[in-house]
Amino acid sequence: MVTLIHTRVRLCSLLLLPMLAACVHAPAVTTIYGVVSVGGPMAGAHIAVRDSQGARVTTRADARGQYTLNAAGLVAPLVLSASSEPHGNCRYNHKPRAICLTALATALSPAGNQVNINALTDQMVSDVASALHFVGPQQLAETPYIPAVPLPVQAESLRQLRAGFGSALASAGVADVEHFDPVTTPMQADGSGVDAVLGVINHTRGYDNETGEASSTVITDMAWRPIAGPFGPAANEPLQYERARMELERIRSANVRIFIVGDSTAATYERQRLPRMGWGQVFADQFRADGGIAVVNGARAGRSSRDFYNGGWYRQMMRFMQPGDYVFIAHGHNDQNCNGLRAARGVADVTNLCTYPNTATGQRQHPPGQTQMSFQSSLETYIADARARGAHPILMTPTTRFMNADRKTAYANGDTRPVVSQHLTRQNAVGGYAFVGNYSQTIQDTARANHLPLIDLEAKTIRFANAHAHDWQAYWLVVTDTVKYPWYATQTAGTPAAPDTTHFQEAGARAVAELVADGIRETPSLRALSQWLKPSGTQ
Repeated sequence: MVTLIHTRVRLCSLLLLPMLAACVHAPAVTTIYGVVSVGGPMAGAHIAVRDSQGARVTTRADARGQYTLNAAGLVAPLVLSASSEPHGNCRYNHKPRAICLTALATALSPAGNQVNINALTDQMVSDVASALHFVGPQQLAETPYIPAVPLPVQAESLRQLRAGFGSALASAGVADVEHFDPVTTPMQADGSGVDAVLGVINHTRGYDNETGEASSTVITDMAWRPIAGPFGPAANEPLQYERARMELERIRSANVRIFIVGDSTAATYERQRLPRMGWGQVFADQFRADGGIAVVNGARAGRSSRDFYNGGWYRQMMRFMQPGDYVFIAHGHNDQNCNGLRAARGVADVTNLCTYPNTATGQRQHPPGQTQMSFQSSLETYIADARARGAHPILMTPTTRFMNADRKTAYANGDTRPVVSQHLTRQNAVGGYAFVGNYSQTIQDTARANHLPLIDLEAKTIRFANAHAHDWQAYWLVVTDTVKYPWYATQTAGTPAAPDTTHFQEAGARAVAELVADGIRETPSLRALSQWLKPSGTQ
């Protein structure tokens, strides 16, 4: 059923001129129709349309993801949004987000208007929203009046989309990719054509540092590589359809899947950011090919344990989870963002990212009634979900930062003080922290309370760091060749002048992946998994 929330009445006006009567008529009645797809129908999706004059119309998609609505009286441009839930949360990270998508219609025809809604249309709205200085596509969709859309912005967005997805669309059987438009090209949510491409990508939205709201569209392939423009030989690679299909099949057909719930230290990166690499990106190389082990590395840069769940990153992986799988939970870096008086990001991060560590005696800490802000409680969200699905959760302390006790780069400028743990907070002079404590200790508390295996990766990486005092820049992210890696010519971290003491390049990622494998070998309760590891040092 279509509900008209607000409409305008166009009155026929008589112009009282001698011998002349003129009437201004409303435009002919037209319809909008299309398919809401997430690599299959988004059955029952809740659809809202907002136009340039503030009118809003709602409807529902059917079981095939198809919808039709009466667009009489609507004035382009329009933005359509689809949500998996009625009144679904599409903007905020302090509570779980619904699956949300948008599409843009810049003109309406009386003959009818196809407006599909999917990840690719959401990417185009995201590009337009950015040009119009909105935080993200949802903020544009929910603005009272949809503003005029700069045609060059829309054209460039479509050009980039064809460059990034055109080869994949052609491989999936989409004709005339040169003129493909995800909004208007006919499609069905049946696993073929456009829908086949949608079936081998993941979609959600990022995090705006200043507000904590959902921001721009993020699309990754089935190995969680970001598919992000601009595309080209020196920039980012386009979606490789056959590779993504093989990766999807690898996940589905594996005997056992290992899901990595984590942050930037484990994440997979796009070509443009090389040589930056997370340990999860190369962790599969630790396992024998005959073991049937698939690593699903959904780790995401900047995410804490709380908003990795709320922002939809965990949801992308858990649809593949089966009994007997493993969930490696490796958070702690970004959960520390709890300084509410920090000038930039302080309030937003406390609201959306921050979790508080336990006391020294193992008691949970959080504001009254906000148990989700306890680090232990946040970790237990994943533990409970994994166990409910028959999977095995494993806790890990975070990788070390290459810093000494003063939070300065270790072994720099003749300073011989070693790398020590950085995963704790202390009250600052302005009292910016509601609660302080040790995050690594809280992970150990949580493992003990829930009778879980624990890999103390922080301790392992501290030992590794101090053993590499003189060549640590070969492991952590310090890029010296900006001709080969031009991204770092303009960056303020990851260079010899400003070493990145948190993230890794390939040698570091592989070293940490092997330390994780060592932790599996050393844990008796993980013997069923360790039997499929390659011999230590042979990767």
